[in-house]
Amino acid sequence: MKGMTKWLLGRFLKDYGNTKDPILRRSVGTLAGWTGIVINLLLVAGKVTAGLVVGSISVVADGLNNLMDAAGSIITLVGFKMAAKKADDEHPHGHGRYEYIAGLAVAVLVLVVGIELARAGISEISNPSPVDFGPVILIVLVVSVVVKIWMAVFYQTLSVRIDSSPLKAVSVDSRNDVLATGAVLISALVSSLTGLSLDGWAGLGVAIFILYNGIGLVKDTISPLVGEAPPEELVDYISEKIASYEGVLGIHDLIIHDYGPDKRYVSAHVEMPSDWDPLVTHDIIDRIERELLEIDRIHLIIHYDPVVTEQHFGGSKDYE
Repeated sequence: MKGMTKWLLGRFLKDYGNTKDPILRRSVGTLAGWTGIVINLLLVAGKVTAGLVVGSISVVADGLNNLMDAAGSIITLVGFKMAAKKADDEHPHGHGRYEYIAGLAVAVLVLVVGIELARAGISEISNPSPVDFGPVILIVLVVSVVVKIWMAVFYQTLSVRIDSSPLKAVSVDSRNDVLATGAVLISALVSSLTGLSLDGWAGLGVAIFILYNGIGLVKDTISPLVGEAPPEELVDYISEKIASYEGVLGIHDLIIHDYGPDKRYVSAHVEMPSDWDPLVTHDIIDRIERELLEIDRIHLIIHYDPVVTEQHFGGSKDYE
């Protein structure tokens, strides 16, 4: 599975290892979006056709679930495209948060699918209808499970690579699809072997699981939009990187503003020896700000705090 993901990245993207490049980020999102659209529409065609032929509400519902997945992929595509727009007068910090909005939209779609599956499942439980599960249905469901396992891994790999909430959302959704289709497959096997009608119960169980995960996804995608505390790893990384430069004695009042995965604005007070030449300290501060922007795509603004070194260290120190 990882080999297939690597092949796709190498086949359609150049320099796919440079995750800091915003152009590459958009390309990864585009590749993920189109992959999801094509595969999910194929699954919709197979499941809905097979489900209608045998009269299975759970198989048809599972196919419609894939249709919503295709819509989620379209939202992902649009989200990455909007997030890549350049800053303008109305949005001086860019449009990076559109990516978070796309993730939220996908999460809401997951909830919608869960609600519709629950309604269909309850209806089937109340008024069960005979279902003639045959080998064609079983083959379609098994293929769907295998494909969705790969898609979950594919999206998860890409979401980690570029730190993307929409891709994380569709990865979780693909994992839900594996469980959903797996439940339908098990109910089909049991029904074929025993004659018991479990179609509605399978649909309802899948719906409850999807709703549970959908609520978690909504919480995760709303959090950065509302304004969550920055990850400790990011705070430590920025602090340690600033502290690694010559002459930096201390850092305080570090503030991080998140305008998107590659649009972080940071301000910090940096303590430096008061007896150093101001031109030297200014040059160091400029270099820190420039290198964090070039290497980490972090827009850093430093407030220089001069420190009397004799008081700071309890004695004189030569920084020359």
